[in-house]
Amino acid sequence: MKEAYLIIDIGTGNVRVALANVSGKVITVERDNVHYTIDKLYPAAISFDPDELWSQIISLTKKVLQNNPGVAIKAITASSQREGIVLLGHDGTSLTGLPNHDHRGREWENTIPDNDKDIVYQLAGRYPTSLFSALKITGLKNKHPELYEKIATMVSISDWAQYKLSGVTGYEHSQASETLLYDVAQKRWSKKLCSIFSINENILPELRLSGTVLGKILPEYADQLSISPEAVIVVGGADTQLAIKSTQPSVEDIVLVSGTTTPVVKIINEYTVDKNQRTWTNRHVESDTFILETNAGVTGLNYQRLKEVFYPNEGYEVIEKELAELAGSPQCVASLGSLIADEKSPLTKGGFIFDAPVSDQLTRASFVWAALWDIACCIKENFDSLCDVTPYRQDYVWACGGGLQSAILRQFIASLINKKIKLREGYKQASVVGGALICNQTFGNNEHADTGVEIIEPKDIEQYVSFYKEWKKVRSGFRQIF
Repeated sequence: MKEAYLIIDIGTGNVRVALANVSGKVITVERDNVHYTIDKLYPAAISFDPDELWSQIISLTKKVLQNNPGVAIKAITASSQREGIVLLGHDGTSLTGLPNHDHRGREWENTIPDNDKDIVYQLAGRYPTSLFSALKITGLKNKHPELYEKIATMVSISDWAQYKLSGVTGYEHSQASETLLYDVAQKRWSKKLCSIFSINENILPELRLSGTVLGKILPEYADQLSISPEAVIVVGGADTQLAIKSTQPSVEDIVLVSGTTTPVVKIINEYTVDKNQRTWTNRHVESDTFILETNAGVTGLNYQRLKEVFYPNEGYEVIEKELAELAGSPQCVASLGSLIADEKSPLTKGGFIFDAPVSDQLTRASFVWAALWDIACCIKENFDSLCDVTPYRQDYVWACGGGLQSAILRQFIASLINKKIKLREGYKQASVVGGALICNQTFGNNEHADTGVEIIEPKDIEQYVSFYKEWKKVRSGFRQIF
């Protein structure tokens, strides 16, 4: 039987279980939507039921294995959305899951004194907002004290999946970077940060290095899934960092990860923060390496939802064909709330601008074109901010993620930042490929598949600069209104 790895990848929109061979090539992927519940005690609180999610993961795993009977699972690892957490009770049960887009802590952001916010930025590498885990816990404690009292352990979502399979808790370093409770430079939990957020540090489990073995699969799951009891559970990490790993970049390279959000990151060797607090500094899954990040915020999720509105029954190839037919005359400009590092606050309102009365040239493709253009422009803005913090002289950037399946978007980005875009084969499943490479690393196997690289060259720069100036006006207008 051929040896293979199972990779569990829990994103914002969907959960995937994938099978990859030992050279890092993805064999198959099964997916399902992640289901969320709104908590009406807060303006923007969302949770998920960990038990329901686990049932989905088991079902997807069975489907993957049943469809590929000729493989022997050597290792299982997990990646997941950053900032998301699962809370465990004293008996080891999963109490609740709080995803990255849960903002139950938003109303307590401004209760943090300014000098403490500066301390948080210096230690945790990011400005404290409700996106991050510590403020989720703060919100939970204030409105669900009975649930807060039951918490014994907090883990990231990927660490939770690994705990379910191995029975061993832990918190991987790239995931710990997203909690506001972790000293990124010193590579450890911070008593000072726990004190600022009044969080008991005893709920934080042992930190674990990506690529280390937690243990063998629990017998109950070995039996249930017909997996060898000798299969090991490997510590994975944050989906962004695993996606970055899939591109096999060098230190000082910049990588764009186009998914639900779009991180724009530079791989660095030394802990660095921005004096203007525009960037995040995270631990990478590579030992003693950091990533310096700006983030365009919700991008791919906007595209996915607009596809559901305008192209509910068509594939992405139909969208690409209709976008190409616009021939540089899109008829529409959008600002959809993506983040820009130089802006102090996000835009939480957005929309489309087009000439009135409505032109007969305005089509459904016009709206999607505008959404992709908004994504590309926000990436450019964040790329420029990152380069302002740390100069970049390469004539290329690496890129990966499902959002880049759009050839139109790839060209927009290349032309706007005036850099070649380099894509490795398998870029659409980047976090899965990264998980396979992590497993290889665990077993000392560095013979990855020799994947081809696609290169997108900048072109039509003057035309895109004109469109970019128009987009800047529209975004400025939305900011003045809202």
